[in-house]
Amino acid sequence: MKNTNKATLTGLGAILLWSAIIGLIRSVTDLLGPTGGAAMMYSVASVFLLLSVGYPRLSEFPRRYLVWGSVLFVTYELCLALSIGYAGTARQAIEVGMVNYLWPTFTIVAAIVFNGQKSNFLIVPGFLLSVAGICRVLGGEQGFDVADTVANVRSSPLSYGLAFAGALIWAAYCTVTARLAQGKNGVTLFFILVSISLWVKYLLQGSGHMAFTAEAVTYLVLAAGAMGFGYAAWNVGILHGNVTILAGASYFIPVLSAALSSLLLRTPLSLAFWQGAAMVCGGAILCWLATRAGRARPVIS
Repeated sequence: MKNTNKATLTGLGAILLWSAIIGLIRSVTDLLGPTGGAAMMYSVASVFLLLSVGYPRLSEFPRRYLVWGSVLFVTYELCLALSIGYAGTARQAIEVGMVNYLWPTFTIVAAIVFNGQKSNFLIVPGFLLSVAGICRVLGGEQGFDVADTVANVRSSPLSYGLAFAGALIWAAYCTVTARLAQGKNGVTLFFILVSISLWVKYLLQGSGHMAFTAEAVTYLVLAAGAMGFGYAAWNVGILHGNVTILAGASYFIPVLSAALSSLLLRTPLSLAFWQGAAMVCGGAILCWLATRAGRARPVIS
């Protein structure tokens, strides 16, 4: 029992680390650039994963999982990091993070549609509540204001577009890996591929010199640690801890992320934003409850 409790606490630690990622990524990209900063983060995170999880024996992995897992994981992480880095302001970076956190709801819907996950009527209000929450977040001080929402998205369409695409892609990744992974975890390989992709982009676009100040290095290590050790801790949690507790707790990441990002980026958030964040969480929880008729499974892989 003690080992199970420790593993569950380790998994909960992963949720806390992931909740800090949005603010930390933005801090690094502000100091080192959107592409260069992201490339450094994933490179250092890859080293952390090699030291904590180790490099997998690829010969033991299902080939289809390696192919599809690599493509979807790398694409998602590129969307996540660049959407935050390209955001026009710190407030927009936090909003982009909230758009990205539609993935728990999308993942459950995908599990129902493609993996035959059983559900009940709560899935409909859960999905609608999550989407309404994002609309409230993007509506600014007025909440559900269509004109303000459209103007906000138009001010940084690439950033918001990447975040929304990332939410869909991560849902696809979770759905695919649940069917193809056969218990294998290729996260170390995937992180290495993300870092290589970002370095290629950095070199091709001819980005300028990165200034490694003490502040930049500190945020870089913190961001890479949150990414790398977050995945390592989650792996321990879902393998040896209470999966039900971890799956339920993961749906509160949007609110935790907004709180930590607000502190890290020194950006106050409106009441409408917090209401929208709570709606996103509530919608995801309703979707999760809708699947309790079937076998519960975590939505983060």
